[in-house]
Amino acid sequence: MESFVVSARKYRPATFRSVVGQAHITETLRNAIARGQLAHAYLFTGPRGVGKTTCARIFAKAINCLNPTSEHEACGECESCRAFNEGRSFSIHELDAASNNSVEDIRALTEKVRIPPQVGRYSVYIIDEVHMLSANAFNAFLKTLEEPPHYAIFILATTEKHKILPTILSRCQCYDFNRIRVEDTVQYLQYIAGQEGVTYDDEALHVIAQRADGGMRDALSMFDRVVSFCGTQLTGDKVAESLNVLDYNTYFAATDLILAGNYAELLTLFDGVLRRGFEGQLFIAGLNGHMRDLLMCKNPQTAGLLEVTGQVAERYRAQANAEGCDTGFLFNAINLLTQVDTGYRTATNRRLHAELALIKLCGLGGLKKKDDTVGAEAGGDSEADALVLVAGVGRYPMPAISNGGGGATVVNPAVPAARTVPEGTAATPSESTPTPEPKSEPVREAVGRSAPAATTSPVSAQATRPVAQPEPGRAAGRSITGVSITNLQAAAGGGATEGAVASAEVAPREEGGSVREVTPGEAERVITEKYDDLLRLWMERQRPRLATALTARQIRGSEVLVSVPNEVLADEINQAKWEIERDLRQLTGAAATVTVVVTEVQQEYKPVSTEDKLQYLVRLNPNILKLRDELDLTV
Repeated sequence: MESFVVSARKYRPATFRSVVGQAHITETLRNAIARGQLAHAYLFTGPRGVGKTTCARIFAKAINCLNPTSEHEACGECESCRAFNEGRSFSIHELDAASNNSVEDIRALTEKVRIPPQVGRYSVYIIDEVHMLSANAFNAFLKTLEEPPHYAIFILATTEKHKILPTILSRCQCYDFNRIRVEDTVQYLQYIAGQEGVTYDDEALHVIAQRADGGMRDALSMFDRVVSFCGTQLTGDKVAESLNVLDYNTYFAATDLILAGNYAELLTLFDGVLRRGFEGQLFIAGLNGHMRDLLMCKNPQTAGLLEVTGQVAERYRAQANAEGCDTGFLFNAINLLTQVDTGYRTATNRRLHAELALIKLCGLGGLKKKDDTVGAEAGGDSEADALVLVAGVGRYPMPAISNGGGGATVVNPAVPAARTVPEGTAATPSESTPTPEPKSEPVREAVGRSAPAATTSPVSAQATRPVAQPEPGRAAGRSITGVSITNLQAAAGGGATEGAVASAEVAPREEGGSVREVTPGEAERVITEKYDDLLRLWMERQRPRLATALTARQIRGSEVLVSVPNEVLADEINQAKWEIERDLRQLTGAAATVTVVVTEVQQEYKPVSTEDKLQYLVRLNPNILKLRDELDLTV
């Protein structure tokens, strides 16, 4: 039975042309051979398994070849090449610095350098893992490395360049090896699979390449492992099971559930991932990378940054063009997942920390569908509403309800409801909610996009449920512009029409069925009156820092100028700017806008040392110096 040779050794490149993913290195070395410009010392550095030692052997073999090819490759047939291939060459020496790192080992090496090569032109010394040499060994090596004999060439290889002394680095030509791209790894695996008679699908090889993390040796070792597990037919599921990794199907399925707003099945999928032994942070980080790849597919200029090919790339493009997977959603999802990944290690309940992030993602994914159906049924789906609130977005508007006196308003969900009349109490005609008048002009939602023109569908009979009754001598609970919250919620639950959706940019005040804009003077007055309510609202949301920053304001018409002392507070307010403007519009009915102004505070100069204090006093009164000289005083 023929002995098995692992793929990493069997398919190790023997020529510059066969080296994968390091064209900038191989071309430079071949040009140096062609011009005869060979340095006496080289340093090959880079991650593990990317071809450092392989390129060192190919280079040593090429410069000693007696009959090089026209492309300056080793012929493989001369005496020098045959001696190297059979492991009996006396011109090419390999030293493992991990086990030969003492001063005595370096002294033995310097003694060997004095012997000229027997076959070939150069004596090449390949020192692997050179960073393992001790400091004394490096110092003993300095003189030989700087001025070796003309026939001696040193090639140092290491994965940790920062551990090598600068005096060693200055004596070498440094070549930095790159991580091998996923596409290059997949192509080489396809070649090896063809040589070994192994069938595969694109996803299987992509999983191996992603898992290898840029190392070809790791990829070939994994290839041998999955062939032993799967046989001669590799599939994505089998490879993922063998390597115990999360495959592409997991993230594609999770993204579909997020876009559908189906948090129940998403949490079930996440539970299955945890049961398979994966850490929650690994799933969050992988999902974040998946969202990044989808974002790359949205723009032709960034499509080349997608590190997958074939059928997997087509699946990414198809999902990137799916309904609801727009650029805004992907930006918010990446931002949320990055924050969750950062705080995962410090979370007390890590599973809940990750599950809450997934629920928020479902809220972002289901938000677009909620926006599309908000005009059809104002009551909405309570579960979808909860998801949107958990997501911290809440961009869709609440229905506008008239109080019978012509003052339509918008519900503020952060304000508690008023006391309601007990069940069975008849409502007077003046207390019932009238049918909204049809509007011919289109309304605008709070997210800023136009909605279809309102229809004349009547309001459901449930809109006339009992309303709040104020106690004698007391206002009716907490209300906005004279309309109780309970009345608004009761009417909203009955299913308002699209015509009842109030505009968040146009002041929602009805007079005789028409909508008019608020004048700047009236807007300034209303915003000033309701601004304290805005601050209390943000304090209730556990955002005291932002509420405190909003106190320094100046109101000009419908514009609120907020002055902050630094850029940090300015960024925090700008991130929540659209929420602040939404709250102002809901509280006041005016098209309020917020502008942040950074005002740098100049600190008063305070002298510290005795000399500084003297100079400060002299600037205030120059006669102090004269007084000091006359009285012969010292500081």
